Amino acid sequence: MADPDNGWKFAQCFGDKGEVDDVTEADIISAVEFDETGDYLATGDKGGRVVLFERNEGKKGCEYKFYTEFQSHEPEFDYLKSLEIEEKINKIRWCRRQNAAHFLLSTNDKTIKLWKIFEKSIKVVSETNFPVDGSPHAVNPVNRSSIKLPKLIHHDTMIAAIPRKIYQNAHAYHINSISVNSDGETYLSADDLRINLWNLNISDQSFNIVDIKPVNMEELTEVITAAEFHPIHCNLFMYSSSKGTIKLSDMRASALCDQHAKLFEEEEDPQNKSFFSEIISSISDLKFSRDGRYILSRDYLTLKIWDLNMENKPLQTINIHDHLRGKLCDLYENDCIFDKFECTFSGDGQNVLTGSYNNYFHIYDTQNKNDIVLQADKSAFKAKRVGSTKNKAALNRKPRKEDFANVDALDFGKKILHASWHPRENTIALAATNNLFLFQS
Repeated sequence: MADPDNGWKFAQCFGDKGEVDDVTEADIISAVEFDETGDYLATGDKGGRVVLFERNEGKKGCEYKFYTEFQSHEPEFDYLKSLEIEEKINKIRWCRRQNAAHFLLSTNDKTIKLWKIFEKSIKVVSETNFPVDGSPHAVNPVNRSSIKLPKLIHHDTMIAAIPRKIYQNAHAYHINSISVNSDGETYLSADDLRINLWNLNISDQSFNIVDIKPVNMEELTEVITAAEFHPIHCNLFMYSSSKGTIKLSDMRASALCDQHAKLFEEEEDPQNKSFFSEIISSISDLKFSRDGRYILSRDYLTLKIWDLNMENKPLQTINIHDHLRGKLCDLYENDCIFDKFECTFSGDGQNVLTGSYNNYFHIYDTQNKNDIVLQADKSAFKAKRVGSTKNKAALNRKPRKEDFANVDALDFGKKILHASWHPRENTIALAATNNLFLFQS
């Protein structure tokens, strides 16, 4: 019998291992990102913290251990607009490593920070003939050979995180994306109506490269939902809109890239038009493949793969939430229809990954057209830990497509919005509420 999971299996789980009904809001993971080597993994949460994991070299396979944690953002209050700015981390992006330290960008709704994470040696003064605290004492006559001069000796190594740059006051609306350029010295940040270009070394100025804000806000018809730089060509970037379009822009053409170079859009079948059409066609995330040839986009019901050379329709449309079409009214009532699911390519571009409800997630093999549905479930962790026959039976009862499509049994409170794929191996990291799951093939 063929393995329905194609060799994918649960590897690790971080966070609350037990079944917890009331999850602390601040512990909910809101960003997951591997660095370009895959040896480090970063997560951000709604409490403004960033937690880093490093690869555990001692273990066979791809296993991670806790590296460090720091408070990236604090809650703030904008007194001019009477707005609370929450500390939730919206996105984390690693910068290319140039020395022993790590650099990463993290952002909340308004402020982006460049963090330097490095190992710091703690030194202490070695023993001397005289007390270090300077208290008076009887001085015994000492000969020259017995005098001990104080020396600094290595005591311990700690991992320190310091904000090297803080980029603020450049966005009037909530930041939804940051993307580091392939040139290694610039990055973009996007909010609902504008995209700004920054130099990593300059925190007090940025250039506005896209501005879709109408003169009269009542004429507003769309917002920017995500933006990303091309992985190879530093002059190209793309952004998606709530209307379901993807625009590719070239910064060589003009300073303000309002005139896009390419527009990727699929005409909607008029028969399928409904009250929810506009909401479900809004793109929640988009990614370039590593070679920069393909674009992956995610809307509420589907995943689409686009070829950069073909604008009129996607190469492939993968149905993720087709079984929810009849439930859109309920999903609108409980606000789930506005959930923003992320998507990602595998390192080799052969597979794509996205999340769903009830902690299900999809791995789709673009070559063999094979859709694997797995579940990031705590029973997998327990079965691995206990190894009892009862728990093994629970583990072996694979989530079939029927379970996934059984709409009435779905828990819409459990969902996998954030995920990242190891750049060189088949290892994926998924955020399921306050847990981080690792699966590998």
